[in-house]
Amino acid sequence: MELVAANPSETATGLDFWMDRVLQECDRARNEMAPEPVHDLRVALRRCRSIADVFTAFDSHPEWQQMKNEGKKLFAQLGALRDTQVMLEWIHRLAAVENDIPLILNDFLSNEEAQLKETAFEALQDFSRKKWTSWARKLSRRAQRIPLEEMALRHLALERWTEAYELHRQALRNRTHVSYHRLRIGLKKFRYVIENFLPSQHESWGGDLRQVQDLLGEMHDLHVLWQTAIAVKAFPNEAVRTNWHRQISEAIRIRLEGYRRMMLGQESLWKVWRSDLPGAERIRIAALSRLRVWASFRDPAFAHSEQAAKLALQIYDGLDSMGFLQSIRLPEPRFLLEAAALAHDVGKDKVQKKHEIASYKMIRKFGSSPGWSADSLRCIALIARFHRGALPRSDQKALSHLSSAQREAIILLAGILRLANAFDSPHHRRIRRLTLSQMEDTIYIQASGYLENDKSAENLAAARHLLETACRRPILIRQS
Repeated sequence: MELVAANPSETATGLDFWMDRVLQECDRARNEMAPEPVHDLRVALRRCRSIADVFTAFDSHPEWQQMKNEGKKLFAQLGALRDTQVMLEWIHRLAAVENDIPLILNDFLSNEEAQLKETAFEALQDFSRKKWTSWARKLSRRAQRIPLEEMALRHLALERWTEAYELHRQALRNRTHVSYHRLRIGLKKFRYVIENFLPSQHESWGGDLRQVQDLLGEMHDLHVLWQTAIAVKAFPNEAVRTNWHRQISEAIRIRLEGYRRMMLGQESLWKVWRSDLPGAERIRIAALSRLRVWASFRDPAFAHSEQAAKLALQIYDGLDSMGFLQSIRLPEPRFLLEAAALAHDVGKDKVQKKHEIASYKMIRKFGSSPGWSADSLRCIALIARFHRGALPRSDQKALSHLSSAQREAIILLAGILRLANAFDSPHHRRIRRLTLSQMEDTIYIQASGYLENDKSAENLAAARHLLETACRRPILIRQS
């Protein structure tokens, strides 16, 4: 059975709870390295590492990885001991009577357990409690920046569901131990997001997720037991070997059938889980929410980027209403523009000078997921790349692979972002509303809060050039 926190509220993103629990379980396990405290310590370590796995998808702070690495070392040292203890339990469960226990296997595993207890005890001694306590204090504060049930977390859950479901499909095709073991790992990653960050889903799905995980876990344990028995030549004769092979095979078959009953057909849990995650109509919203959270951890002035995104969309909608965007040959251009605006300054996490280039590279590495194809991320990166600095040229390497229509669309969207960014270049968020109109061949932008004699007017005069070129119209900015 998995350890459950005393306080139900702590079962979600209570990183401080679980990191403190690790220290408590270290003290318990140190006494005799018995199966229960060893298991409970591994559960607490797994919780901390699974929470860190989620946060590293958003937050690049190095202490997340440092905490994971420290936990991983101890977790791995305990893993061999835990596996051995589980196999000893299985031997006694499978033996009909005491005399049926293969003594060679039992003796081998008992000796292994004794040696591994010594190794695990040394690992506990090497475990840095001081660093762990420091990480708990710092990382718990960072963890509070993403509230439970956040749409970005639902998007991550959908990504993990998609990955696990593909592993399920592969396992049904291949029917090998390796494929079911990979599926088990994929389901674990999905379960951890639900368990730690989506309490409403966990309340409904938690029991089924644990049951499915147990079925696949026991299949793995039984396979490892059989392979170990063969390796140490555990069986005194062929009759005993055949009997144990039959028992283990039957136990695996029963668990595989249990998995298939739960995960195939019209009532499949895969369908139940998927139906309560963002559907086709909400995937874009969820994907944008995830990008927003990711950018907020990297952009030192993210409030400015959010303001630039609002202004960019106002310019876009104004141009669209006047018919200037009919020639855009990109899917979901408004969505791409908003994403680029939110992420255009993430490069400041790496450099200050020419950060637009760093932003371009970081967005390209964001990674495909539901709602984000490689092509859409490339477009977003290009729009962000030209929000400032040198003007785009058709012969530039970054643009050379695009068709002329795609290049024109990227340049137009970059022009919108460049101008929106300039409207808030001092980061004072004074200008909050832009209204566009057209008279003859000129585009007018009415900006509330704009001052013609302000220094920002100079920046706007330069920033509007790219959009003027793309629209083939002069742009005049007026105070509303």
